[in-house]
Amino acid sequence: MSPQLRTASIYVLLSAFWIWGTDKSLNILLQGRADLPLVLCLNGLVFVLITGVLLHRKIVGDLRRLHTTRQRLSDGNEQAMRVLVSAMDLRHRETSDHSERVTRMAVGMATRVGMRGDALRNLARGALLHDIGKLALPDAILIKPGKLDEQEMAVMRQHPTIGRDLLQRVEFLREATDIPYCHHERWDGHGYPQGLRGEAIPLAARIFSVVDVWDALISPRVYKQAWPEPEVTNYLREVAGSQLDPQLVSLFLDHLAEFKALASAMAAPARHVTDQREGLPLNPAVEVSAMEC
Repeated sequence: MSPQLRTASIYVLLSAFWIWGTDKSLNILLQGRADLPLVLCLNGLVFVLITGVLLHRKIVGDLRRLHTTRQRLSDGNEQAMRVLVSAMDLRHRETSDHSERVTRMAVGMATRVGMRGDALRNLARGALLHDIGKLALPDAILIKPGKLDEQEMAVMRQHPTIGRDLLQRVEFLREATDIPYCHHERWDGHGYPQGLRGEAIPLAARIFSVVDVWDALISPRVYKQAWPEPEVTNYLREVAGSQLDPQLVSLFLDHLAEFKALASAMAAPARHVTDQREGLPLNPAVEVSAMEC
């Protein structure tokens, strides 16, 4: 017998025993009295009250256990995502906490613009998995220590679509595809993969693009050295209104110290990346467009 059927059966038996036993006892004790119907009615109300209290306690306990189970499942999903993202960052020859840094900064920006609830949670998940589509790219392109040629760039530009398709296969990530799919769109409509323009680009992706360009330039990569901070801030101002949402660039720069503090709150310090195949430092002569970072 299933637990549900066993519980229902016990409830029915106890209810039948209570109703039969108490009604019979009251009829014997109060036989002939005018207030017998009232007493029987009160007896029924007492039964309803007692069973209601017991049912409430059981429901509360079941809901609490359900919430605990769901939280454990959610925590497990988050841990699995972070392990996957850490492996992805290492394969991409970036600092191993790149995705965590940009996620923290993007969440900080989103909170500043008033994003809350499910929208904020989906932004955080999308930011963490923004480059998940690069898992399908060959190493020859992904970690090439130089500028990509036209054919290689065409392959690289497939990763947003691949990322969206991957996340659509996971139920709890289906609403988190705005950033993986749209973070290479440009404010002026010259981005990819859809060529969206202005506010047609999802807000989460516009927020993340600012953060991602900042982190891509301020951090060393296999194809470039880290830029000095003044050069990065100047670059953001230059591309505001063309590559990036100008209002969000202003917000980011106005609260830069706050967002940098969020990024530096990581437990592990960022590590400078070297070409692990040769054990050599980054080539300072190699440059890359921030659009492809």
